[in-house]
Amino acid sequence: MTTTTTSARDRLSTTGVWYFTDALTSGQAADTAGRIESLGYSTMWMPETVGRDPFAHIAWLGSQTETLQFATGIANIFHRHPGPMKQVANTLAEQTAGRFVLGLGVSHSPLVAGLRGLDYSKPLTKMREYLAAMETQPFAGVAPEHEPLVLLAALGPKMLELSASAADGAHPYWTTPEHTVMARETIGPDALLCVEQKVILTTDADAARAAGNKQIDRYAALPNYRNNWKRLGFTEDEIEHREHRFVDAVVVWGDEDRVRAGVQAHYDAGADHVCVQPINPDGSVDIDWNVLEVLAPTS
Repeated sequence: MTTTTTSARDRLSTTGVWYFTDALTSGQAADTAGRIESLGYSTMWMPETVGRDPFAHIAWLGSQTETLQFATGIANIFHRHPGPMKQVANTLAEQTAGRFVLGLGVSHSPLVAGLRGLDYSKPLTKMREYLAAMETQPFAGVAPEHEPLVLLAALGPKMLELSASAADGAHPYWTTPEHTVMARETIGPDALLCVEQKVILTTDADAARAAGNKQIDRYAALPNYRNNWKRLGFTEDEIEHREHRFVDAVVVWGDEDRVRAGVQAHYDAGADHVCVQPINPDGSVDIDWNVLEVLAPTS
């Protein structure tokens, strides 16, 4: 592992990759991280659902890479006490020589109350109290040179405001450049805005929309995303029936110029960092290296 003086905030000025590795072996995941690193991407974002533990996985991937930064996108606050959350964040930040960003979120009621049987009442209040509790928790291990950045999964105005006042910024997911404009206006000029964008490299409209719809199918029943799409002006009917206007707005697809422009639109709208999620045009879970090579910072 190489020690670097580049700060986490500086790394986030370069595009990253958001990707599930649950279908890969640990060795395949390490190879994937290494290839992402070689393409010049700054950060690899790791989700938490019902697959791998993101922190244990990042510890492994961090040991197999030299410059790639890792971020949780996101770690569910209902699953961990603020103390252990602070412990694991500081541990990873120290072990990776500062290549770790802690993304936190409240997830969704079906995953918290439904799947885990935990109380999901007042998630905004829970997040506010959780962040305050993390500040007071002790940590007796070797401290990282710098405390890891903390970003919040934020879509609505109130969580966005909290991301700027009580954390280092926001990590909106499943949004549009129009949402990025609103988010920047809400959090102000100094807080970090790290936006996820799904990209599909194909000019076949039917294939692109079919692959996009597979992604939407996984998330459409989750109320936080659905409510945010409605705030962005999409109707219940457009979302439910996967109308082209909706699909084409939340998934960037097309030729090389079009996918580059779709990512750039978020930067033009005020994002500090865009983490692209490469969707395979054939609808499989396999990573599409073609689009990552097109969008690579080193290309």
